[in-house]
Amino acid sequence: MKSALESRESATPGSSARFVFILLFLLYMFDYIDRMVIVSLFPYIKQDWGVSDTQLGLLVSAVYWSILIFTLPVSILIDRWSRKNCIGLMAVVWSLATLSCAFTRSFGQLFTTRAVIGAGEAGYAPGGAAMISAYYPEDKRARMIGIWNASIPLGSAIGIALGGFIAQHFGWKYAFGVVALPGLIIALLFLRVRDYKTVSLVRKDRKMNFRDVVGEFTNKPSLILNNLGMASCVFVTTSLLTWLPTYFHRVDGLDMTKSGLKGSAVMLLAIIGAPLGGYLTDRWYRNRKNARLLFPAVSSLVTGVLLFVVFALLRGVPQYVVLLLTGVAATGFVSAAVAVTQDVVHPGLRAVSLSVNIIIQHILGSSVGPPVIGALSDRFGLETAMVFLPGFAVLASLLFFAGARFYVGDVRKVDSVQVQLA
Repeated sequence: MKSALESRESATPGSSARFVFILLFLLYMFDYIDRMVIVSLFPYIKQDWGVSDTQLGLLVSAVYWSILIFTLPVSILIDRWSRKNCIGLMAVVWSLATLSCAFTRSFGQLFTTRAVIGAGEAGYAPGGAAMISAYYPEDKRARMIGIWNASIPLGSAIGIALGGFIAQHFGWKYAFGVVALPGLIIALLFLRVRDYKTVSLVRKDRKMNFRDVVGEFTNKPSLILNNLGMASCVFVTTSLLTWLPTYFHRVDGLDMTKSGLKGSAVMLLAIIGAPLGGYLTDRWYRNRKNARLLFPAVSSLVTGVLLFVVFALLRGVPQYVVLLLTGVAATGFVSAAVAVTQDVVHPGLRAVSLSVNIIIQHILGSSVGPPVIGALSDRFGLETAMVFLPGFAVLASLLFFAGARFYVGDVRKVDSVQVQLA
């Protein structure tokens, strides 16, 4: 299968790919700044409005529930209409929705605006992955997706740290306004980039019917198991992103500025995990074709062991040192697992493929993780609640190992289609 740069390298200078990639990286970073800034604001919201930990978790889940609802229809629009237009318009929506959070006066209003943020972010990951898969060759796919996904922990860390600082010095509502405006500017810039041509849904010289399209996602065991493994991983990472600042605030007695910085440092070290995972996977892929499922299996198992040590056995400085290592390991799965969603489906369905993955992630992972840990915290305390996380990392490892058995056969089912820039 050829990418846009392989098939039209003379017409597509490398600077075009780099420019698109930089904008995609920045948009994903501000996606997560806007998404995660709220977690450092939890103590202030709780104090002002008297809400429970479960309700605080729901403010994170609101974003993921909206993504769950809108990601499939938006990704269909991305695959069949325009990548750049959809991505640019979505970024405008989520930036304006983040800004509107600053003007809310009740939990219900804030929950609603958070849901609109999710609606804006619904198709960004599928659209971005599809564009990267088109701009870069297959043997570099996991690596570039890994670098792109490094923007997630970077944006999360910035959002958590910045939110705590602004809230403590100026008031928690100001945090939303500060983080919203840069994303809006980048969104308008992205509307000017070069898109790739919409890929016709043709298989073996005939147009694909509805059954063919559905079969792309239901007849590939490696894809199904990969999606379930990612859901279990995302349950863990979203819960960590959501509750670490509050954990340090309650367990270590730190103010939210220090707790936010301490939690964001863990997430910032995770910036190493995604690109490192992509690099190692692509190296392993040269000799072992199912490496894109074997690597996340190994990294998830390591994450589970480290999390158990962190929350069940350690406290103080030793706990934090191991937690920093966990931040690296916890995102190691991302690059390879996202690449699998692109590898085993028709090139004209890549955005839809990742959107199906995201739906599964949110149903079973990110939308339930924060409120489940919040509910466990209300019942048993946050220290005990966090001990449940290692089990989900081990479950992910088992699912990825199972999927690796089917990967090579599923790749052979994919038609070779040339993707070209418009």
